Amino acid sequence: MKKILFILFIFITSTVHFASASHNRAGEITYRHISGLTYEITITTYTKTSSALPQNGSVDRPSLDSVHVGEGVVVAFARDSSRDIPGDIRINKYIQNHTYLGPGIDTIWFVDPNRNGNVINVPNSFFTPFAIYTVLRVGLPGAADNSPILLNPPIDSGCVGIPFLHNPAASDPDHDSLSYELIFCRGENNLPIPDYTYPFATNSFTLNAVTGDLIWDSPDSAGEYNIAFLIISWKKFGNTWVRIGEVERDMQVRIIQCPLSFEPPQILAVADTCILAGDTLTFNVTAFDPNHDFVTLSSVGSPYIISNPAVFTPPANNSLNDTVTGIFNWNTNCNNIASQPYQVTFRASDINSTISLVTYESVLITVIAPPITGLTVDPNGNTMMLHWNPSACSNVDHYNIYHRVGTYPGVIECPCQTGVPSFTDYVLIGTTNNLNDTTFIDSNNGSGLAIGISHCYMVTAVFDDGSESCASIQVCNQLKKDLPVITNVTVVTTDAIAGTDTIVWSKATEIDTNVFRRPYQYKVWRSDNDFFGTNFNLIATMPVGEDDTIYFDNTGFNTTTKNSYKIELYYDSNNDGTPDALKGNTQTASSVFLSLAPGDERITLSWEEHVPWTNFRYDIFKKNSGGGWDSIGTTTQQTFIDDSLINGNQYCYYVRSIGGYGTPGIIDPIVNLSQRVCAIANDNEPPCPPAFSVGSDCIENLNYLSWNNPNNSCADDVLKYYIYFADDGINFDLIDSTHFANDTTFVHTGLSSLAGCYRVIAGDSTYNKSLYTTICVDTCRQYVLPSIFTPNGDLDNDLFHPCDSTTATELQIKNCPPYKNVLDIDLKIYNRWGNLVFETTDKDINWDGKNKFSKGDCPDGVYYYTCIVNFIRLNGTESKQLHGYVHLIRGK
Repeated sequence: MKKILFILFIFITSTVHFASASHNRAGEITYRHISGLTYEITITTYTKTSSALPQNGSVDRPSLDSVHVGEGVVVAFARDSSRDIPGDIRINKYIQNHTYLGPGIDTIWFVDPNRNGNVINVPNSFFTPFAIYTVLRVGLPGAADNSPILLNPPIDSGCVGIPFLHNPAASDPDHDSLSYELIFCRGENNLPIPDYTYPFATNSFTLNAVTGDLIWDSPDSAGEYNIAFLIISWKKFGNTWVRIGEVERDMQVRIIQCPLSFEPPQILAVADTCILAGDTLTFNVTAFDPNHDFVTLSSVGSPYIISNPAVFTPPANNSLNDTVTGIFNWNTNCNNIASQPYQVTFRASDINSTISLVTYESVLITVIAPPITGLTVDPNGNTMMLHWNPSACSNVDHYNIYHRVGTYPGVIECPCQTGVPSFTDYVLIGTTNNLNDTTFIDSNNGSGLAIGISHCYMVTAVFDDGSESCASIQVCNQLKKDLPVITNVTVVTTDAIAGTDTIVWSKATEIDTNVFRRPYQYKVWRSDNDFFGTNFNLIATMPVGEDDTIYFDNTGFNTTTKNSYKIELYYDSNNDGTPDALKGNTQTASSVFLSLAPGDERITLSWEEHVPWTNFRYDIFKKNSGGGWDSIGTTTQQTFIDDSLINGNQYCYYVRSIGGYGTPGIIDPIVNLSQRVCAIANDNEPPCPPAFSVGSDCIENLNYLSWNNPNNSCADDVLKYYIYFADDGINFDLIDSTHFANDTTFVHTGLSSLAGCYRVIAGDSTYNKSLYTTICVDTCRQYVLPSIFTPNGDLDNDLFHPCDSTTATELQIKNCPPYKNVLDIDLKIYNRWGNLVFETTDKDINWDGKNKFSKGDCPDGVYYYTCIVNFIRLNGTESKQLHGYVHLIRGK
């Protein structure tokens, strides 16, 4: 897939001046399973090289002292290596093994006090900590997990006004499925940075959740930006995809002003592709530069880091021509088969004396197992015997067997379509156990297959990651009609005691009379109140004659419910004139069972039947006032609504089904009747719930509720409303009710606390009550810090403290309300150099402007603070992060 987007490859010297103590640019945390519960954890950071110099404060990290690895454990990581690259960048790696106590989901994270300064979309980046995290699922069932490997670095650059693209080139060693998600960069306590914003784009700023392409179209201002996103690992367990881990990448992009005449190189489009395991994939990749600059072409991706790696042959004239061509070659084998595609990224950069522009092209390659060969399907009684050759790939886990009635007329493309897609109407009916288990008997789960129709099959090979081979060829066959075929179960008389049914079948016409000798005999079996024949009882024995294919069941039974039947065929096994041996039986077929659900001026009909033929139409009949029956509708569904009825009146119905086997020699169409059922229409339907909202007034200490009148939208007979309240969010009490549909407000006063949950329920003219939604309000979160104080000893504004009852009344009303519901705080105040000068957990603060370490007066100036405020809330404590500036002025 072509990416007509580009980025800058090298950093250009910037005129922006950074504060001396700035440090972290980018980073990520990855992990690798060693054995048991032991993992190797690697923290990679990209820092500002110059910040490590003595004249700049020696902000370097030979070790990370507080790395949270999960299970409440905090450890130190020593730096394993570092290297400097152009652009004032140092790459640091911290590697350490850690053994977990047991299985679980653990978050690995650390926080460093310093980001580099002047990051445009990180407020006060100089004072904002740098944090990254990774989620690891320890003790994953079936196999240990390794994090994705990110092959492209998290440092990039681009041009103002030109679309920017970054792809991490993530490769998962376990070949798990990967997805991508934008998040906010993180800071103190590994929480999202307050007021962080994604970079501004003239058109759009997006992250492709499937490919990982980060597209910024386009930057409008020069400077440095930080962007964070997750690489999420998914593993399939059965039919369910489970999120098993995630890696955060916090990356930095430097945007500069580029000459308008410059254009990036281009890569000719390479299509995503599929290949059968064992085949060789070879294709050319060509890049050229519109400005005729020399071009360098390279490639990264997961196929290069496996046991039988792909090879990319760089162009012979790499970096020596404005048009270059490389060759991708991969000799695949069965070990490369995977449910997810491999991603290969090609990178073309031009060579220019001033800057270098880059283009990416990503290609997805799916390696698929070859189709199963040698499939045969042979009838055997009322079953089909399947056999096929073992797969050419010895790492097969099992085989899937698919069935459908009738030939699929289309084509399943191989290799790019794996398995048997649902649009073919094939259904998975069974599996085998291993590579050499290549036989399957289809007995329709013991019920026997239908005679007279074409049974078609496909088989696929399945691997331990859930990937499937291409489908085998389609093979179809029919059972011989050497057993009777049931065609009708129709209700004649509806009665709980003396009901009657008619059962009809088509006789066997292909019996081998030399093996299954005459005379023949039918036995008719019925299972009461049952669709599936789980409790059959013999109700009739009949000799077989030319026309003996119908039975009128008047044995005194209940036809107000569903009933099912089957017919057995017996033959003379001893050649003594007695039909003593069972040849086989029809499939089970039930009557059509109709159910009625009365409602407000309507009755909903629904019905169900389980039969071996296909019903394709249903006719609905209703009894008229004269005692006759009128057809009131036709449907292909198994439900019908008869509306515009009169509440309190009784209505009676039955359904006629129409279907068939679609096979010559069997009656067509097949018509059956349900039982007769009656019901009374009545208003038993509650009105729709009112949509309501709750507003709180923290000054007056009241909650205000308002809701809509359902009579204006989704009801017609709402008369009143009931208001419920629970101060604990659990135990609701009725606190008031209204008696008019238009009375849609309520003011809840006299509250000691605004916290609690409300429900508003509507009641109608027949005393039905609506469902409800619950809306909870919480305590007021008020904690405001002023922006200036004057600790000069004049007893006026000498202390830095939150707005409270001592604050002037006019200020309380205007913008400085007293704090409410605060449990405690965690406040830190820094000077302009990033040095801590004061900290406290006292919610009143009362800082007198002195340095907590030297005890001396802090000089006049602007100080930056971060503050975590813990509020008392309905469901416990809730934290809110504040940050800002306070001006310390000692002059009068």
